[in-house]
Amino acid sequence: MNGPNGQSGRSGHDGRGGHDGHSSHDHKQERQRAIRQLVASRPVGSQREVVDALSAQGFEVTQATVSRDITELGLVKAPGVDGHVYVAPSQVASNVSGSSSDTRLERILADIPVTIGRSGLILVLTGTPGTASVIAQAIDESTLRDQEGTLAGDNTLLVLFADESRLGRWLERFTTIQIRSGGSRIS
Repeated sequence: MNGPNGQSGRSGHDGRGGHDGHSSHDHKQERQRAIRQLVASRPVGSQREVVDALSAQGFEVTQATVSRDITELGLVKAPGVDGHVYVAPSQVASNVSGSSSDTRLERILADIPVTIGRSGLILVLTGTPGTASVIAQAIDESTLRDQEGTLAGDNTLLVLFADESRLGRWLERFTTIQIRSGGSRIS
């Protein structure tokens, strides 16, 4: 049965607070387009942020709707400068191959003087007190991939390698990032 506005028994709610005769599928596409544009334009770390941003654009949505949209769009959380943020899968792939994920490591190395020592297939990086875990996390989130892992104490972290060639490649890349940062370097 059609209502007074020519629509079926549904309320005709357009998902943005209006009654414009568009199907809910059209509004879903508009909403999802807005979400894609949002995560591409600025860091968004939570579904609540997405709900608030969509509400500011005139969409009336719940967190459950946003959760479904995020899943359908294939958005994933990836490390960002200030924590994990939603990104399109294509952005994750491009960040792994580019130097953009080295930005945080560069900023940290600009502020913290790091000495580099070696013991076998282990590099020993030493910073100022309380900085080892920050440096280790930035390394883990960077494009540096030759290490087996990092282990952080208070001011010292160990970077572990499987073989000499990986250690050499990693050290060369780390040194390049450290030089780019303009920070202090003591070897």
